[in-house]
Amino acid sequence: MEPEDTNIYLGLMSGTSVDGIDAALVRFPANSIELIATHSHPWPEPLRRALQGLTTPGDNEIDQLGELDILAADEFASAAQTVLAKAGISPSAVAAIGSHGQTIRHRPDAKNPFTLQIGDPNRIAEQTGITTVADFRRRDMAAGGEGAPLAPALHSALFGSHDNYRCILNIGGIANITLLPPGRAAVAGFDTGPGNCLLDSWANRHNHAPFDKDGAWAATGRVHPALLKRMLADDYFSRPPPKSTGREYFNLAWLERLTGQHPGLSPAEIQATLVALTAQSIRNAIKGAAPECRQLLVCGGGVHNPTLMAQLRHDLPECRVESTRHYGADPDWVEAIAFAWLARQTLLGLAGNLPSVTGARHPVILGGIYQGSRGATG
Repeated sequence: MEPEDTNIYLGLMSGTSVDGIDAALVRFPANSIELIATHSHPWPEPLRRALQGLTTPGDNEIDQLGELDILAADEFASAAQTVLAKAGISPSAVAAIGSHGQTIRHRPDAKNPFTLQIGDPNRIAEQTGITTVADFRRRDMAAGGEGAPLAPALHSALFGSHDNYRCILNIGGIANITLLPPGRAAVAGFDTGPGNCLLDSWANRHNHAPFDKDGAWAATGRVHPALLKRMLADDYFSRPPPKSTGREYFNLAWLERLTGQHPGLSPAEIQATLVALTAQSIRNAIKGAAPECRQLLVCGGGVHNPTLMAQLRHDLPECRVESTRHYGADPDWVEAIAFAWLARQTLLGLAGNLPSVTGARHPVILGGIYQGSRGATG
């Protein structure tokens, strides 16, 4: 990482699961992070449902987008204000907010590729008084990249090793890996496919729960090999990187097309098979891209699913699978920390993307700067 920076940055992240906003207050001393305070901010349920609905094509989308852009921004601003209050830190002490926003479309494979995150940063800057950096992904796309994943730049700075080949695995709604060869070899990374998104959606449909706590329901079912084989035959898994994906692709409609060819399966069997899909698609990605990897550091919500973690350890017996917590980064906050770090990069005039990951033609400074009441600092 760059030399010590004692400024405070605030990262706001809501991922493809749309399960809440993660807010993290961070400093970046040399080659490390100092996590000052965190806050998990739930989406109000009607707004969460509306945001999820907007991730798939529907009617009157422009009006919905305009309204949800404002409502989402208010929740991002509230999350920022809450974590500041918890830490007893004044907004004037924060150099910048890095807000990922809420992704409602990610179409890197379209004829004219685009990505769209909402949560109006003008409104966040106005309500908090803090300079806000947002809209990180589109500049990478403008340079020919996928716009995702972006966290590998931070993963490289925090977890790179001179001696060991490490893989960093983030299991959010979508799972992504960062490949960190020893020394200064080029970093790689890509979305492996579904992480928690299908597991959560299936649990919500059948158990009316936001997720399968501890993977307990999946553990009651048995994996159906033929269904798993059909799932893994999807073209996405065999595509070479750079690649990224989202709920637009891996959703209940995708699942129903496949389960419809296997009538009679119980919901628990399908849930168990979805756990195997997440684990085996990750395993296949690592085996294909980094067969020499012997250390897998896991962050994101999936790290709390013992059934999924056990499946990963079974499928990757040659890898030591452990939480990023053992390496100084709380697994629940790595993504929010990444967007605090990306805001810092932007204010310092430094690139935030890794072309070796996203496929961009060159490194670029990411995001737009929306001035707070004090202007941008850093």
